[in-house]
Amino acid sequence: MKLLITGADGQIGWELRRSLSPLGEVIAMDRNACDLSRPQDLPRIIREARPDIVVNAAAYTAVDKAEEEEALATMINGAAVGVIAEETRKLGALLIHYYTDYVFVGMKDTPYTEDDHPHPISAYGRSKLAGERAIEQCGAEYLILRTSWIYAARGRNFLNTILRLARERDELRIVADQLGAPTWAREIANATAFIARKARHEREKSGFVSGIFNVTAAGETSWFGFAQAIIDYARPPKAGRKRPKIQPISSLEYPTAAARPKNSRLAEDRVAQRFGVALMDWKSALKACIKSASFDV
Repeated sequence: MKLLITGADGQIGWELRRSLSPLGEVIAMDRNACDLSRPQDLPRIIREARPDIVVNAAAYTAVDKAEEEEALATMINGAAVGVIAEETRKLGALLIHYYTDYVFVGMKDTPYTEDDHPHPISAYGRSKLAGERAIEQCGAEYLILRTSWIYAARGRNFLNTILRLARERDELRIVADQLGAPTWAREIANATAFIARKARHEREKSGFVSGIFNVTAAGETSWFGFAQAIIDYARPPKAGRKRPKIQPISSLEYPTAAARPKNSRLAEDRVAQRFGVALMDWKSALKACIKSASFDV
């Protein structure tokens, strides 16, 4: 089996290189090799690779900047995804694509399910929804994996931002009224590999059905709770070293260009029932991530 990864230099894409390798030949393309801002190049790239599975981990992810660059965000997250889906359909391949909690308004009292109606409140959310619609309309066989609050030991993310700020400041002010499940990119990649293997067997037996599946860590917290855990796990007490004070604040006290959902919790039942996949709880995964990178800053 041949698998094509786009966005191979991103948080999930980097982990996919390792997790997908036992399944077959992996073609990992970073932005230099496969740039979704140039959708006209994608048909040639995909046809030359001739993959059995395309795992699209490439995306425009600058949430606040997307408010000024919605056309570019929509080209990358929407139009380019549609081209990938169409070429995947022509090859008779499977498309695995990553989705986001930002397609929801975030006012629901309980976790969002795969059947809840999307209502994005930001340009980024609208651009991601455009990609989902393009996949659904083209007729390709697909799995859309919706996740949230992604972090990793490498790259730009909340974990590394908090560790940097902890070195620079005595006090951190962190939003405490937005809830979600911090999800380690390695856990997402491992789940993707397991799902891809199961999906291949389903397709071989003509029992495959396309769909959307939530793939997030178990449990929930706020950004404030996440920051507290990062400091607790990554900065053990040492003589002469001060720990920054973490102050909870409201979203109104930390205005951003793009509105964020207050509730980013996602129900995980469907992916467990279909594929037998269950990610670690977010605290255990965070500990494992920090241990894997030997953080001590």
